[in-house]
Amino acid sequence: MLTGKQKRYLRSLAHNIDPIFQIGKGGINENMIQQIDDTLENRELMKIHVLQNNFEDKKDLAEQLTVATKSELVQVIGSMIVIYRESEDNKEIQLP
Repeated sequence: MLTGKQKRYLRSLAHNIDPIFQIGKGGINENMIQQIDDTLENRELMKIHVLQNNFEDKKDLAEQLTVATKSELVQVIGSMIVIYRESEDNKEIQLP
């Protein structure tokens, strides 16, 4: 579980990264979860953009993603979801 200080640190890192995935009207599927899982292993921190044609609650989508990928929710802001998972092989982010 991330502390408030760690979340603030991750938010500051996430500020400069572009979203890698988009969730459209089709929502979240198995293929997307697998790709996000692989990307998290390589990058640890990622942003996901929820498109305007998706009418699901963004917090619900974030919850689904974090459960499916065993990651931590850093932030839901506007149409962006920021998630983090410590990498087993490519650990680069040192949490405070």
